[in-house]
Amino acid sequence: MSRKQMVRPGGRSARVQAAVHSAVRELLAEVGRDALTVPLVAQRAAVTPSTIYRRWGDLQELLSDVAVERLRPDGAPEDHGDLRTDLTAWAEQFLDEMASPSGRAYIRDTLLGDPDGGNAGQCSAYAAEQIDAILARAAERDEDTPGTETVMDHVVAPMMYRVLFRPTGLDAAYARRLVSGLLGAGEEDGR
Repeated sequence: MSRKQMVRPGGRSARVQAAVHSAVRELLAEVGRDALTVPLVAQRAAVTPSTIYRRWGDLQELLSDVAVERLRPDGAPEDHGDLRTDLTAWAEQFLDEMASPSGRAYIRDTLLGDPDGGNAGQCSAYAAEQIDAILARAAERDEDTPGTETVMDHVVAPMMYRVLFRPTGLDAAYARRLVSGLLGAGEEDGR
């Protein structure tokens, strides 16, 4: 179990986490990744370096924790009235965010500072929660829905592979093709 999982943010711990995360984001924008150090972050956050080492272990784990927080969705996915439109809009937005330079940097940070896989699992859970919401709305409208894992396997997984290893040609049309492949292209022709 990593250090950050043992700490339950609340009170002072939450304030320290917020200050440190804010310091990391500010410093990344000001001085860049290569100049970032734990003492620099600690100074900006008004904590001691030992606080950061105790909580996060090292700079890479801290960057990973910040990245996971930045990858957290802001809210529920939009409701456009039907499964195909909801899932397509979500997939296009997800791909746009993940394929952006900052999204790719957050993904790398999440994976590099994640020795136990917890942060990657959290990012996967974010996507699954968004898909669950889309599928639940579709089920309430009596639409046939695939399972969450099926959507993860046919839409999210290929996008993440491409973002990480073959990032060229990633656009909204690619996201739409994945959703059409999952839901069946024939249904799209009738709309």
